[in-house]
Amino acid sequence: MKIGISLSGGGARGVAHIGVLKALEENGISPEVIVGTSAGATVGAMYAAGIEADTMLHLLKGVSFLKVVRLGLPNRGFASLNYLNDILKEALPEDDFSVLKKKLFVSITNLLTGKLEIISSGNLHDVLLASSAIPLVFKPVELKGSLYVDGGALDNMPVKPLRKLCDVIIGVNVMPIVPIEEKSVNSMLGIAARCFEMAIWSNSKPNLKRCDIVIEPTGIHQYNIFQFTKYQELFDIGYNTTKRAIPEIKAKLERKMLSSLNPPGGDLPRRAN
Repeated sequence: MKIGISLSGGGARGVAHIGVLKALEENGISPEVIVGTSAGATVGAMYAAGIEADTMLHLLKGVSFLKVVRLGLPNRGFASLNYLNDILKEALPEDDFSVLKKKLFVSITNLLTGKLEIISSGNLHDVLLASSAIPLVFKPVELKGSLYVDGGALDNMPVKPLRKLCDVIIGVNVMPIVPIEEKSVNSMLGIAARCFEMAIWSNSKPNLKRCDIVIEPTGIHQYNIFQFTKYQELFDIGYNTTKRAIPEIKAKLERKMLSSLNPPGGDLPRRAN
């Protein structure tokens, strides 16, 4: 069966995607088609290019909030994406979707039309930067005369491109909604952060239901989206959560395969002699 995977946005939490992918690969589960948003798009692009998990982690060493968010005058946002661009140039020197070893789709939000766009061809770097441009944090990215921001603004975990191409869809959500204590929302910043999380959850919820398998790394909510220095902990959360779920994931894949071989009202095909 062809397996597709959707990697959600989530800033620094997206490092958990690397752990998820490593655990899947170690157990013979290799997604062939990837859809990514924001951090999920960056990790998805590296995975599609054949970059191993340990190499991805090495690229993140030394990353910090201050390096990623270089503050400037508030012009359409507070920071540039130059640092991420440098990482992309090092990890993916060939700036084109066509050189990837696996099919990749990247979601971006068109600020001018207010619509979500899914890109799978052409120049790769600028599309990845646009998908990572968190509104009001990073400046929008200009592509072909339009301004684009984080795909998560409209759909943080899209699955539509996978439905026609894949037999099984795995969704990895690093922005789960969980109850919090009152002290977490006793400031304007706390309220704003919580509203952002709820908005992301709201636009992800419909697609979570469309996935055959959903992975939500345990404890990921304890890390904010700019805690890049916690990359090893975030990786471990993704890896360990997936490793524990492997028996269940394999069972679901097996049931899916059996149901495809024996649709309702049909008989299992006979093996040719």
